[in-house]
Amino acid sequence: METEIPAMLRAREEVEPERFTFHSSRMRMKEVTKAQLEAMDDESDRCALELSDAHVDVLGYACLVAIMTRGAGYHCTSEKRLHQVTVDNDAEAPVVTSAGALVDGLKVLGARKVALIAPYMRPLTEQVVDYISGEGFEVTDFIALEIPDNLEVGSRDPMALVDIVERLDHSQADVVVLSACVQMPSLAAVQVVQDRIGKPVLSAAVATTYQLLKELGLKRYVPRAGELLNGSY
Repeated sequence: METEIPAMLRAREEVEPERFTFHSSRMRMKEVTKAQLEAMDDESDRCALELSDAHVDVLGYACLVAIMTRGAGYHCTSEKRLHQVTVDNDAEAPVVTSAGALVDGLKVLGARKVALIAPYMRPLTEQVVDYISGEGFEVTDFIALEIPDNLEVGSRDPMALVDIVERLDHSQADVVVLSACVQMPSLAAVQVVQDRIGKPVLSAAVATTYQLLKELGLKRYVPRAGELLNGSY
């Protein structure tokens, strides 16, 4: 969230007139476990309150798996609750969750079948798969990299995904989700993989950027960031 989304919007500044500022409030988590994810999500109201003090135009909630492990449709519940926090603070702003953004991004692309890669342990990845399936998509294949340490997830080489995707059976998929996690870097590989496999590729960060731009009423375009951000949608 704090690296790839600013990188996309900075790249956009090279070709579009709008300029952006970024503000962050962090929830604590070290190990990507269900217990720590739930404890982290419980801090989200505090973060929304702190950020709304700055009268930001839109808030983005990063952690996809924290939302998806809390049950079907929870991204809608979270977005509404956090939006109300901003309203109560006299600083109303729309809220985008990466979980909701990924679901919406797949819908925008007209996907029915999806293949994905996630850094989580397999049981958490299976919950992500179940959540996406519950939103009406068929997950044809997935790879769980099973990395429990959150800092290790964030320090991975994004170009490693170019090789990892070769192990993913995406033959029946309409869209490939290269990283179902905003913590795992993937931006450098998104367009490379898309060009190689010849079908739309996105990530949780790409989908979140699309949704942030949509809420801001701006053209959803970022150079070389995959199909969703090519300016056609």
